[in-house]
Amino acid sequence: MSVGSCIILAMTKYSKYTWVCTGTCDALIEYTFKDNYILPNLVQCPCHSMCTLVSVEDATIQPTTTEEEKMETATIGSDALHSPEVEYNPNLLVTYKVLHGYSDPEYTTSKVTSLEWDLHNGRQSQKRVGLLESNINTVKNIILESYADSEDQETLQAIAEALGIELTKDVEFTATIEVSGTITLNLLEDYDLESEITDALYVDANHGNIQIDDTEVCHVREAY
Repeated sequence: MSVGSCIILAMTKYSKYTWVCTGTCDALIEYTFKDNYILPNLVQCPCHSMCTLVSVEDATIQPTTTEEEKMETATIGSDALHSPEVEYNPNLLVTYKVLHGYSDPEYTTSKVTSLEWDLHNGRQSQKRVGLLESNINTVKNIILESYADSEDQETLQAIAEALGIELTKDVEFTATIEVSGTITLNLLEDYDLESEITDALYVDANHGNIQIDDTEVCHVREAY
């Protein structure tokens, strides 16, 4: 039984992925991958901080060969259809640039194996950080629930300080402000003092922990 053949387009599409470091070095890292390449879940900067994906751009280089040269023939059922288009090379060198704020970028070259370990360590570190943050939140809730009635508040406070926990709570409040002042009005125009004052007055707080939800101006009257 003879096997047929098919024509497969040889050109491969590539995309450029750009990550930015979330740490203090503010590095910009660029990699170019095939479109069918399985991307890493996390990218770690050489400073060991995690990176955030910010852009994806088409990086395919258009061939200049003829249509006949773009095509290659493969036999159905042969190993050619199952072989990868690009052979995995653990010693392949990848060059990327690291940004240092407003200073000139630094270009760094690493082997694929080194980047793979960096990505693996980054994933493990992020999992560990997520677990620790969850544990700290659990301890915070325990302290907040028992602090007011505890006979050993100093110990709870020491634990909170060691874990960087702020012992705070939100308290709803109401307050009354008595305001006096002077307003200049045109005697040739009709005016309503209450409307003029109500439209002009507002309440704000110069304390960052105070949030003003609602205000109401009441009992506007002319002073005699």
